[in-house]
Amino acid sequence: MKRALISVFDKTNIVPFVKGLTKYGYEIISTGGTYKKLKEEGIEVLEVSEITEFPECFDGRVKTLHPKIHGGILYIRGNEAHEKRKNELDINSIDIVVNNLYPFKQTVLNKDKTHEEIIENIDIGGPSMIRAAAKNYKDVAIIVDPADYDIVLKELEENNEVSFKQRSRLAAKAFTLTAHYDALIAEYFNKIEEREFPEYMTLTFEKPEILRYGENPHQKANVYKEIKCLENHLVGAEQLHGKALSYNNYHDSQGALDLIKELTEKPAVVAAKHANPCGVAEAESLELAFKKAFEADPISIYGGIVAVNREVDLETAEQMSKIFLEVVMAPSYSEDALKILTKKKNIRLLKMPNIDKSAKKEHTFKSIDGGLLIQNRDLKLIEEFSYPTNRKPTEEEMKSLMFGWKVVKHAKSNGIVLAKEGATVGVGPGQVSRIWALENAIKQAKDTKNSVMASDAFFPFRDCVDAAYKAGITAIIQPGGSVRDQESIDACNEYGIAMIFTGMRHFKH
Repeated sequence: MKRALISVFDKTNIVPFVKGLTKYGYEIISTGGTYKKLKEEGIEVLEVSEITEFPECFDGRVKTLHPKIHGGILYIRGNEAHEKRKNELDINSIDIVVNNLYPFKQTVLNKDKTHEEIIENIDIGGPSMIRAAAKNYKDVAIIVDPADYDIVLKELEENNEVSFKQRSRLAAKAFTLTAHYDALIAEYFNKIEEREFPEYMTLTFEKPEILRYGENPHQKANVYKEIKCLENHLVGAEQLHGKALSYNNYHDSQGALDLIKELTEKPAVVAAKHANPCGVAEAESLELAFKKAFEADPISIYGGIVAVNREVDLETAEQMSKIFLEVVMAPSYSEDALKILTKKKNIRLLKMPNIDKSAKKEHTFKSIDGGLLIQNRDLKLIEEFSYPTNRKPTEEEMKSLMFGWKVVKHAKSNGIVLAKEGATVGVGPGQVSRIWALENAIKQAKDTKNSVMASDAFFPFRDCVDAAYKAGITAIIQPGGSVRDQESIDACNEYGIAMIFTGMRHFKH
């Protein structure tokens, strides 16, 4: 007689599934709460202790860890030596294993749970059975997901067995689950011990949806969600309207989202294109901030991403509705604003109640051939102010300098941002030469007179100061640290330009 071992925490649809197994001639073995559940439903079932002739012990920590269980799963069918030893030890085969593990993830995410409770929800017997059955997939079917119950029953109905192809698929799914489970446990202990960069980096994510394609239509892509994904994370946002986000939507929206989190004091708007800021502004009202951001670059914002840090009201929505936007991210939307924006079929509206709060994502990752680059997130702004020039910035210049510094931090390097009166005037991101970045920012700007300049890294030569003077720029903020700093300082003093050193650069490659 074929046997199935059933031991599940999540008992969704387990009763009809087990009834199906008995219909196709399987003897059922079970443990603990699962055993009780099946008994209550009138299903004939053997308790594991009846097989092992050994009681559950240590508060249920030990119940399936026994040769009569693991031997029944792991012996190779048709292997003469294995078959002989199995008979000598009076071990019967176990042909299907159903297990879905203690809820470690749910426990560790619950802030009310103690360390002791978290430890008790580390499953030991479950992963052992799953791995044993998956290893011996040629003879044993391992089921870890209730979604597979009907698939297995259909195979039994049609073939009187689970096919090799299906067993292989189920094994892959099982090993993926145990890897995910162990990665969560490793992450928990590494955080306790403050091991930021352990010898082995085990990362685990969940797939909430399938993307149509990647950066280009010929590329396949998916988005994966962090286990502790919060509502102020992009993947955790609530979508109120529009088509599903694409790969590029996610990528570009993250660029806008990172910057809007820097702007918290006033209503602010970030317009981004290809993850670069193209128009950024803050003002006394969101409507005015949007108007200023739009005017900063009315061309690039078309088909772009907009992030705001206040509720989208009717007046702002009316301004947004006049142009084509791919994505809008906001903490909330008024009813009138939604009525206006939802008339546009293709706009994606994301609700993120804590959009201005730090995402608390500790690291950033970039894949390279053969490896992965991991670093701390760039969450700092300035190391230490110093004023190397004869003239210090005025109060108004200082406000604009700080605003520009926040924006340039989120522009691709080499990055230059020109700002004035709480708005960007020109943005020059992603150039291989700093002077080219400045020239592009000046070229894009309508009026650079009395604006200020922010540079994400130091000036290697005085040419940027010379160009700034010709454009009417009155103050500069940059990290400093070049061997030629004095040339830039002398040029600023020559032109009466105020300059600040921050002691911290913000490369964004």
